[in-house]
Amino acid sequence: MRIEKDALGKLEIPDDVYWGIHTARALKNFPSTGEKIDEEFIRCYGYIKKSAAFLNKKLGFLETKIADAVIQAADELISGSLMKWVVVDPLCGGAGTSINMNINEVIANRATEILGGKLGEYIVHPLDHVNLHQSTNDTFPTAGKMATIALLKQLVENVTNLQDSLQKKEAEYRKMIKPARTQLMDAVPISLGQEFGAMAEAISRDRWRLYKVEERIRMVNLGGTAVGTGIAADRKYVLSIVETLRTVSGIKIAKAENLIDATQNMDVFAEIHGLLKALATNLIKISNDIRLLGSGPGSAIGEIKLPKLQAGSSIMPGKINPVIPEYVVQLSLAVLGHDAIINFAVSSGNLELNAFVPEIIHYTLKSLRFLTIAANSLANYILKIEANPEKMRENLLSSSAILTPLITTYGYDKVQEWIELSSKTGKNLWEIVKDSLGEEAEKFKAKLISNKSTGIGFSHQDFE
Repeated sequence: MRIEKDALGKLEIPDDVYWGIHTARALKNFPSTGEKIDEEFIRCYGYIKKSAAFLNKKLGFLETKIADAVIQAADELISGSLMKWVVVDPLCGGAGTSINMNINEVIANRATEILGGKLGEYIVHPLDHVNLHQSTNDTFPTAGKMATIALLKQLVENVTNLQDSLQKKEAEYRKMIKPARTQLMDAVPISLGQEFGAMAEAISRDRWRLYKVEERIRMVNLGGTAVGTGIAADRKYVLSIVETLRTVSGIKIAKAENLIDATQNMDVFAEIHGLLKALATNLIKISNDIRLLGSGPGSAIGEIKLPKLQAGSSIMPGKINPVIPEYVVQLSLAVLGHDAIINFAVSSGNLELNAFVPEIIHYTLKSLRFLTIAANSLANYILKIEANPEKMRENLLSSSAILTPLITTYGYDKVQEWIELSSKTGKNLWEIVKDSLGEEAEKFKAKLISNKSTGIGFSHQDFE
């Protein structure tokens, strides 16, 4: 064990760990919840530390050997080789200070090692060197926004793939006519392709909203230090650090016009997560619609054949369940929960700082991960769905709603009379219609189950 000390006293630290005394205190104060800091967030924090060392070296605030060691250690953090040493729980108190210090200590210890020192010797100091001209209050939100941008791009790619999958089914099934359903009850004819097309349109809106929202997250407060005034940082550093970070990371960020506002107000995360919530609601709706359309299949709707991915029951042979739609629903429901957490946390900031920014960023990134997985899983599942045209035709012909276009020719009451007579006598609906209309019934039947019945404004004129 090695001994490290701070203003609160001394602690024993295991010899082989790259973190130090601040991390040790955080591990005691904030026991693990089982949650893990997102790797993209850690990677972006590494970019910040690398950029700060590079700029401080350029401006003459860090010796070349110290700065170069910090840069090398930061690169190792970015590559993933040091990530296992970032061990503080993401839901820690202190507005993220313990996570920033954990990263500072890891980089400082590795940089010290690079210069020939021992862990805990701190030839490179966590605060005086690695954290020079920085505060948790400007580095933490900046890393969170950068990680959000990176994960947003992955999400948009998967949402795009989901839209493409739905549109392929729209084209494939555009001529397959079936009953629509309103309030889960039989309604007028629609094509299976039109149903998939409506799903695709909803996801298209999500795709566009998420693509555009990146513009809202680009403004960062790096250089603002504690409250956005840039105190304890050189003016040249404050004016140049964001541009340096943009160059080093390749992530398109920009300096916020008002660093004080960008330090204390996290409303942009509520805005972004609101759009994630909108996507989650659409994924839930689509997944549940797929479950319904494939339900039964012998005793219920059964108009689509769901992919056979795994056995559905430990007791019922042959049972296949819609496991992917269920999986997507569960991930999406978690996102709805995260949205409530984020809204409360965003509104709970006080004066010049929001102490709950770790929770805000953690659940934003977690939601982005969940929805990326959900969209990808659903896109692949949809491509494997098959139509069941026989069941669609059977359901269509047994539905009284198919007669709806006839009301413009024979009136609502007459059509209602046929339906009630079929219900009372148990006689086939089409036999009732044929008894009333003769051979004309077959002509109507053929038109009603054709593609024409799903077109705009289908009415009595289409029977002439």
